[in-house]
Amino acid sequence: MSDDQVVPVEESKLKATIEDKLFLVKYKPDKESHIEVDQAKFKADTLKAVLYICPAKTYELNEETGECMVAFENCLECGTCRIACSEYVEWKYPRGGFGVQFRFG
Repeated sequence: MSDDQVVPVEESKLKATIEDKLFLVKYKPDKESHIEVDQAKFKADTLKAVLYICPAKTYELNEETGECMVAFENCLECGTCRIACSEYVEWKYPRGGFGVQFRFG
């Protein structure tokens, strides 16, 4: 196939939502969270960026308490929160054998 040929893409693949794509990620959940949030520092953060930057929507605001709830089972291990919100998010890789199951080949 030459470089100037266009390969058609299935229309359904173009219309897939982020939720549809996340559903395809293979994950082995752990019982222990690999993410810790310092709630006092989170509450003091006016931007609360961690609620918006995570592609897997791992973080959610508890409207009643003002605390950050963490659904660590959703984490894609991209590390975005670790970089953008390092003042109050402590993120580490899940224990061996747990987390995103990467496919090679």
